[in-house]
Amino acid sequence: MAVLDQLTSQDAIHLEDKYGAHNYHPLPVVLSRGEGVHVWDVEGKQYYDFLSAYSAVNQGHCHPKIVGAMVNQAQTLTLTSRAFYNDMLGRFEKFATETFKFDKLLPMNTGAEAVETALKLCRKWAYEVKGIDENEAQLIVCENNFHGRTTTIISFSNDPVARKNFGPYTDGFIKIEYDNLNALEAALKNNANVAGFLVEPIQGEAGVYVPSEGYLKAAKALCEAHNVLFIADEVQTGIARTGRLLATCGNCSCEDKHCSGTPDVKPDILILGKALSGGAYPVSAVLANDNIMNVIKPGNHGSTFGGNPVAAAIGIAALEVIKDEELAKNAEELGKVFRKELSKYIESSTIVNAVRGKGLLNAILINDTEDSDTAWNICLRLRDNGLLAKPTHGNIIRFAPPLVMNKEQLLDCISIIINTLKEFEN
Repeated sequence: MAVLDQLTSQDAIHLEDKYGAHNYHPLPVVLSRGEGVHVWDVEGKQYYDFLSAYSAVNQGHCHPKIVGAMVNQAQTLTLTSRAFYNDMLGRFEKFATETFKFDKLLPMNTGAEAVETALKLCRKWAYEVKGIDENEAQLIVCENNFHGRTTTIISFSNDPVARKNFGPYTDGFIKIEYDNLNALEAALKNNANVAGFLVEPIQGEAGVYVPSEGYLKAAKALCEAHNVLFIADEVQTGIARTGRLLATCGNCSCEDKHCSGTPDVKPDILILGKALSGGAYPVSAVLANDNIMNVIKPGNHGSTFGGNPVAAAIGIAALEVIKDEELAKNAEELGKVFRKELSKYIESSTIVNAVRGKGLLNAILINDTEDSDTAWNICLRLRDNGLLAKPTHGNIIRFAPPLVMNKEQLLDCISIIINTLKEFEN
């Protein structure tokens, strides 16, 4: 079979099953094209994308400005490594640090790499600035977290599928309950070896759990009181997904004209990825101010591809699209519509218990057990009806469409979702 021969869906699935590692359980649909809020399978059927590659495609599939920046730069210079300067990285670093209001940016490729970078940065700060004895630093993390699947990260995961049989695990982490300020305070109290608190502003993979009002702000205050770094993992929640440029911004939308520019919660270390490239290329970053980032010296950390010219050009374009098209504002407005309409349906539903979320990061809780296949079967039927979504944790379906969606398209999608759910009502 020639590489570019036309494949059927079954052909493509068979190839992956035979030649690829079985580390994913995809919904059985084979996509070959995307534009805006839509994707098409190899047979030409059109779908609404309601996952956005786990929020990497916030700007929509194949956004012409982002693709244009990628193609132009790829035809000019693709990679120098960091052995030399290139003429794009500094521009990206300036644009991103001014956008998110930090002094410095450390570029990487994937979200997991960025999390690992933040952990290293926090520990080095702990030893060289805070004065913790070497190898004694501890970081507080939350139960049901998802920060990636590297060996270190799964060491503080409580997901048995991601964790089991990958030990021995990395020490130095304290796990507490998410959205529990008392637990955070207890972990900080009388423990001078705590260097940082790593938290997702909304736990996406766990089922789109939105913390209590004021939780993040109070958590940051506790960290400040104990000289502990507040580390926000906004790989999934950042870049306008929750109706703000960052989920930690609370009521501040930094790209809106009326914005004061003062976020509710300013992380000491900010972790970004996914939509930092609009889904066109692996781009991630860690941002911090000089008092933290300056502990990193030549040779301490790096990446051959991190900060390459193509990534830099794409990163600038991706952030410009978010600002120019006011996608945070759109996510805020459409998210309210989505939750309002789904809530009305849920009032008389026997198959759905709740809808929750913020902006256009939402989830519905299916009225069944976590080990049931009801949510999976609903997603299969949604696929048949022209909308793609995926369950998480068995009985939760996450909904995260591209932020370029308009209200008419959203209402069409809501109709598809409700009509599909009705097929499963008792």
